Amino acid sequence: MIKNIKYTHAFQPIINIDAGKVVSYEVLLRGKNNEPPGFIFDQVPTERLMEFDQASRERAIKLASNLGLECSLSLNFTPGSILFEGGKYVENTVAVSQYHGIDAKKLIIEITESEAIISSNELWNALNKLRRIGATIAIDDFGAGYAGLNLLADVQPDLIKLDMYLLRNIDKNGPRQSIVRAISDVCLDLGIDVLAEGVETEEEFDFLNKLGVSLYQGYLFAKPGFECFPPVSIQYLKR
Repeated sequence: MIKNIKYTHAFQPIINIDAGKVVSYEVLLRGKNNEPPGFIFDQVPTERLMEFDQASRERAIKLASNLGLECSLSLNFTPGSILFEGGKYVENTVAVSQYHGIDAKKLIIEITESEAIISSNELWNALNKLRRIGATIAIDDFGAGYAGLNLLADVQPDLIKLDMYLLRNIDKNGPRQSIVRAISDVCLDLGIDVLAEGVETEEEFDFLNKLGVSLYQGYLFAKPGFECFPPVSIQYLKR
């Protein structure tokens, strides 16, 4: 544990429009005064970032359990942290979750595209172990980081989260509409669910909803709750 770094977590709902309910919460790192993640990571020595990241995940799991989590919990991992020491951090995450009463079937492992993947075979094997115990595999910020389409082919996730910048003002941007429509079609063929992340306007939502997207996350529905599960705009739970 890295001492003297004060931090906590916020939770942002992921909703299923078709089911009319919250289906997961994404864990978001925050300072004790609700400072953003960068404020915290700037205090962590580079060589201890993965260690801190894991300690943060474990603390978030405990907090979610204490808050009475009933649905899934979405946790961010870089490919490097998944592969670290043969999957040590992933195994610890599952063990801590089960200790706090959160079954592995309720875990969503979000792979961030913030770093290049050196060994896709190793990553594939590690993720398959998670699949076998029921965890959901997701690619976060799809289309924004390294090797988006390669990662889609190599990992074959259960879920992709479309990057918010790809969706910004999509209702009036023809090229973005074409790109998202093509991604959606590919995911449909592969049996991969699509989540629209960072949706902020009714117009963005209307376009994506007509496209057939049913999973959403963004300020239009609910802002992150600081150390709590925030309420969701009721109109989106009744459609």
